[in-house]
Amino acid sequence: MLKRIWSLVIKEFIHLRSDWWLPVFMLVCGVMELFLVAWVTSRPITNLPVMILDQSQSAASRAVVSGVENTKTFAEPEQVNNMQTIRDAMDRGQVNAALVIPPDYAEQLQSARGHSTLMVILNGAESTPAQAANQAIRGLVRDIDKRILTQCLGLSHDRFSGFRPSLRVCFNENLSEALYTTPAELGMMLEFTILLFAALAFSRERELGTIEQLLVMPFSSLEIIIGKSIPVILVGFTDFLIMLGMVHFAFDVPVRGSLVLLLALAIGYLLVELGKGLVISVISKTQHQAFLLVLLVGIVDFMFTGYAAPVESMPQILQWFATIIPAHHWLTILRGILLKGAGLDVIWPNVLALLILGIVIGTFSFRFVRKTLD
Repeated sequence: MLKRIWSLVIKEFIHLRSDWWLPVFMLVCGVMELFLVAWVTSRPITNLPVMILDQSQSAASRAVVSGVENTKTFAEPEQVNNMQTIRDAMDRGQVNAALVIPPDYAEQLQSARGHSTLMVILNGAESTPAQAANQAIRGLVRDIDKRILTQCLGLSHDRFSGFRPSLRVCFNENLSEALYTTPAELGMMLEFTILLFAALAFSRERELGTIEQLLVMPFSSLEIIIGKSIPVILVGFTDFLIMLGMVHFAFDVPVRGSLVLLLALAIGYLLVELGKGLVISVISKTQHQAFLLVLLVGIVDFMFTGYAAPVESMPQILQWFATIIPAHHWLTILRGILLKGAGLDVIWPNVLALLILGIVIGTFSFRFVRKTLD
């Protein structure tokens, strides 16, 4: 039996050597997408185009302009003379933010009963740059407000101390977006790699017209399933090791927990997704069909992993549905081990859920695929 399975494994790798683009696509494209996501999210947002309409033309307004330049979030501000220019630039998407300083800005600052106002216009069509611009301008306004308050109280800037909350961030001290998005993207790329590779196992044979030759050979359906599965597991696990090494050494994503535990659970997760991929493979008539089904399953899983939106914010019925999605538990396990250094004493509920789902999916997949082959 082992000799026959080994011959099937060799046959699969010979197929891969002929269709070399498939493993290259799975390994290189997944790693490249993960690299781009990690690179983009690890860099701060800078050089946002901004326009300033300074109607005051005073020392106070020039201090605001200088403060905008010093935030480093914005590029060098473009000075304009009228509101119509700002409206046109916003309509065309040429700027992410605009600042309008009123004519009486300096007088209102000097007046004891004055109420100075700065009008900020943000391009909400691009929410991420708009949020970054909003935070930068809010920080600038807080600095201006603090400076005005110290002047009114007659205190030096060093002697004045306002309310400062004691903030402690666990697991992601710098609140780096990359430490959230990169492990999630790593988990999703692993799922898509296994699903796609497994989904092409039998659909490729059927499309090439070799499935009948495979079935008339002296192999049992069990041997065929195992022989098809081993290359998928090997390629998928190799892809996981490459991606994990890249995000750790290139983007400083920590591995605070047990690496052995992570790798063992990764193999278990690969087996769960393998079962789903084999079912897709035997029901697909062509490789194109298999690819589309993988996209459909992957998108559904993506919505319930907590990557796009927190599962806790979803309606209760959708939260229950998320508990039967293996990727939901895998991402929780992945983040727990990488970022929190969690062990089995912490992540055991997700490990248990993944084990139960693996048994259910694996049993159904094995029986369904074996029945189809027989």
